Amino acid sequence: MTHFLEKIAQTILDGTYIKMLNQIEKTHLLILDDFGLHPMDKITRLALLQILEDRYGKKSTLISSQLPVDKWHLYIGENTIADAIMDRLSGNAHRFDLKGDSLRKKREQKID
Repeated sequence: MTHFLEKIAQTILDGTYIKMLNQIEKTHLLILDDFGLHPMDKITRLALLQILEDRYGKKSTLISSQLPVDKWHLYIGENTIADAIMDRLSGNAHRFDLKGDSLRKKREQKID
């Protein structure tokens, strides 16, 4: 998500925003990792909504997050846009709740 947020800001500034949206639309699998770690501003919310709208029913999007799904609406903010984003995310989704210890912890223990 950090890279995604930076990329949106950069493309708006350099005039390649539409090109970026078109590129993302064609990508077979979009992975947004660490969703919910960084605040979303209005531009990011609108970009995410556009991306999800363009991909809905056509391409796959995978979102990983440590933030519980029931907190996503509040995280996204701005109720109308959050409703639209959540509708596109949940309308045709498969959800997997993972439990257990962090794999990073297990890897660190093996190194020691």
